Amino acid sequence: AGVKEDSFNVLDLAEYTKNRPWWRKVFSSSSGSSAEKYNVATQLVIGGVTGWCTGFIFQKVGKLAATAVGGGFFLLQIANHTGYIKVDWKLVERDMNKAKQQLKLHSSGNKMSPEVKSRVDEVIIFLKKNVILTGGFAGGFLLGMAS
Repeated sequence: AGVKEDSFNVLDLAEYTKNRPWWRKVFSSSSGSSAEKYNVATQLVIGGVTGWCTGFIFQKVGKLAATAVGGGFFLLQIANHTGYIKVDWKLVERDMNKAKQQLKLHSSGNKMSPEVKSRVDEVIIFLKKNVILTGGFAGGFLLGMAS
């Protein structure tokens, strides 16, 4: 008659990440400048490594995306030429012109939604506070794109 209850530990990921300092110290908006916590060499290494990884991945994904888009367009041209599909090019041209007009209309006003503007402002503040980290990231990103 002794039923043993199993006890489970629940892991709250939000609390778990709050207790892990390195990510929040480097990238938290409330953490201030990384110059207050890390020396110049550490900031350059962190920025350079993350930039290189990002650039390398961006380059590989970019090549894959370009190949997929180009290959898809090439297959559509072959299918159109051989008669498997019929493309209404006048409709395509009309839709492209409509999209161009909408882009011109949106870009001429330069109106950003408040959500986007607040995010852009947060990024600019982070970049200004962490100039060395940002410079390391930019250099690493370019090296990653080149490799």
